[in-house]
Amino acid sequence: MNRDPHLNELGEFLKARRADLSPSEVGLRGGQRRRVHGLRREEVALLAAISTEYYARIEQGRLQASAPLLNEIARVLRLNEDQRTYLFQLAAKATAGPATAGDRQQVDTQLRRMLDNLTATPAFVIGRRTDILAWNELAGALWTDFGRIPEQERVFVRLLITEPWMRELYVDWEEVTRLAIVQLRMESARYPDDRHLAALVDELSARDAQFRQWWNEHDVAARGKGTKKLCHPVVGELTLDWDTLTCATDPEQHIIVWTAAPGSPSHDGLRLLASWAADQKRTAPNTVG
Repeated sequence: MNRDPHLNELGEFLKARRADLSPSEVGLRGGQRRRVHGLRREEVALLAAISTEYYARIEQGRLQASAPLLNEIARVLRLNEDQRTYLFQLAAKATAGPATAGDRQQVDTQLRRMLDNLTATPAFVIGRRTDILAWNELAGALWTDFGRIPEQERVFVRLLITEPWMRELYVDWEEVTRLAIVQLRMESARYPDDRHLAALVDELSARDAQFRQWWNEHDVAARGKGTKKLCHPVVGELTLDWDTLTCATDPEQHIIVWTAAPGSPSHDGLRLLASWAADQKRTAPNTVG
């Protein structure tokens, strides 16, 4: 019998989360030597006041848990807000039936217009599976001319893993990459059986052991905002704040906007980069296709 992929992923997620906890963290004694790290199924069941068999069926993807029970399990496993959201998204999708992910998205018209109007701020539009759908001129100068990358490879997580220049650009490459992976996992709750996502994960897992490890941790985080440090080959070190704006007509498209504090060296660096990009554009040879 084919089980619901949402329930399968929900079970794998719970398994990973209980592996993160020790008995002492939840008020239990460790007892005898443990064969696996983290809590056992029977310990989670005990703390949630259900039978071990019942909890095991949830982890095995054979049982749809009720909302109150999911709340109790989330409490026992000490899930944070993003993890709780992911848990309930998976449960809701299982109830509603499978959803199908489409092929590559087309950038929303208003987001495209917004990008074009952001002349002093790097920004790009990211879609499901972290596809880079559109970018402005300054984003091309900060990262690369994404138009030179084949569309099927124009995927932010993929570039972080496969491109050496991305590892050099981000001072905290590991932190940036792990965040991108857990954000991708969070958004994958909509389509855990997405064949394009599965192909991407298979490719990157085969190419990079770190990606394979981080993906298999089943951790999640929502897109939000933060600060990243970059070392750009033209303008040097930049400390940029990033924020996420979600498209109202397609919540699977997000515009990521990068800014620097006014008067800061990074703000001056962005202005210098914009000037450099304009010079490059003026001096580029005209070609006829």
